[in-house]
Amino acid sequence: MQLPDLKTLLINLEQGVLTVTLNRPESRNAMSLSMVEELTQVFSQLNQDQQVRAVVLRGAGGHFCAGGDIKDMANARAVGIDAYRELNRAFGIMLEQAQRLPQVVIALLEGAVLGGGFGLACVSDVAIAADDAKFGLPETTLGILPAQIAPFVAKRIGLTQARRLALTAARFSGQEAARLGLVHFSEASAAEIEQRLDETLAQIKRCAPQANAATKALLLDTELQPLGQLLDDAAQSFANAVLSPEGIEGTMAFVQKRTPGWAE
Repeated sequence: MQLPDLKTLLINLEQGVLTVTLNRPESRNAMSLSMVEELTQVFSQLNQDQQVRAVVLRGAGGHFCAGGDIKDMANARAVGIDAYRELNRAFGIMLEQAQRLPQVVIALLEGAVLGGGFGLACVSDVAIAADDAKFGLPETTLGILPAQIAPFVAKRIGLTQARRLALTAARFSGQEAARLGLVHFSEASAAEIEQRLDETLAQIKRCAPQANAATKALLLDTELQPLGQLLDDAAQSFANAVLSPEGIEGTMAFVQKRTPGWAE
């Protein structure tokens, strides 16, 4: 991947896994406009990169993300309402990009997972939290609303729980996040989080990357398309996959009782 100079993110690509670390530890990785722009650039590049099979999102300094950067909001006040609308909408565009990435997106959630960080967790395919992580939607306590985050939260955990959390600004742990279905795993220690990550990446690497990308797109489309159209499109995607290099390799590997090339 050819990436521009990044100031708020750390990037590491190893064996088909891109780790993106939010790197503003002095502010608990608060989501500044610069960070949103850099994440947007990274996600745009990933859409074109078939060598990356999984994306791991995490935060530096023991926190995932403490929400939006209040300083950015204060600076925008001098410009006016248009600046606030554009600032807010840019975050939603980035979340849409993250959700539609063809790669499997894994979020490692430690420390503060608030506001914008909560929203970013909601677009991951696999979420792994620390038991003592602190989740919450604090926007209404600041006199604002979780505007771009709300649709993703409601789809992730259901409208009734989203209403409760957004309208009370309640804080809760990684264990409660697992109970709500916001995260898939809640682990007691950093070592257990890393072990769960390793296990998840090993599982992903057994799956054909293009088949994974098409399956993810199909699952996301279940929320958008009428059933008949969805099933028609799924049938075409299935036929395409069977005759694709991956489909041929997977079939031959099964018949020959060997590991397919993508899993070696």
